[in-house]
Amino acid sequence: MSDFAMSPRRVGAMILRHVYVLRGSWPRLIELVYWPIMQILVWGTLSVFLATNSTWIGQAFGVLLGAVMLWDVLFRGQLGFTLSFLEEMWSRNLGNLYVTPLRPYEHLASLMAMSLIRTLIGVIPAALLAIPLYQYSIFDLGLPLIAFFTNLLVMGWATGMFVTALILRYGVSAENLAWFLVFMLAPVVSVYYPVTVLPEWLQAVAWTLPATYVFEGMRTLMLEQVFRVDLLLGAIVLNLVYIAIGAAAFLFAFRIARERGLLLHVGE
Repeated sequence: MSDFAMSPRRVGAMILRHVYVLRGSWPRLIELVYWPIMQILVWGTLSVFLATNSTWIGQAFGVLLGAVMLWDVLFRGQLGFTLSFLEEMWSRNLGNLYVTPLRPYEHLASLMAMSLIRTLIGVIPAALLAIPLYQYSIFDLGLPLIAFFTNLLVMGWATGMFVTALILRYGVSAENLAWFLVFMLAPVVSVYYPVTVLPEWLQAVAWTLPATYVFEGMRTLMLEQVFRVDLLLGAIVLNLVYIAIGAAAFLFAFRIARERGLLLHVGE
């Protein structure tokens, strides 16, 4: 019977072990509080907007469905970039890659290409399926759709570069950021509602993000049949800034990882 007796000390030791892991890993702590806060922020703000703008409700279906599809471009663009990097990390292949003549910026180019491929594979079937199911085609946006798609994809690349830089620096403890970091931007970039619904101080933050210009431009085009060139230019300029910052962060983290020998142990 003694072999089956439960030891509170052993149970406590295991709990303490995981508490130490959480305490020493800020990405894991962020993940614990992330989803409940995001649900409240996104859907709470959307509910307030719909409750105070009854004239918008009649057109809400098409605008919301279009927003969902374009949001998926940003999400899959970032995730496709980061997952392609993580697959090398999980297979312990980073060290093997970088004993070859492969340069870091060539690796970045391949990750961006894979992000585009993964995004197209994920988004196009969903967009086509919406046509018979809901009689809605996002392709009706015409040429502006290409501008929206491109800007969201580039922002996804910039975010992916930042995430991979953190993974290079902190290892697997930062891996969870690949799944939820981009969602932290969802309430701010106003995917489902206009920027004007946000508090004034948060509106200023929203206008520093390229995706905000894309979603505002999409709503203006769908509701008013006007394509805002100024919003497109704003998104392009900010994307150039963010892609430069993301690439610099990746290259800096790569240099530190190479100097400290982390490329051989980043998957551990």
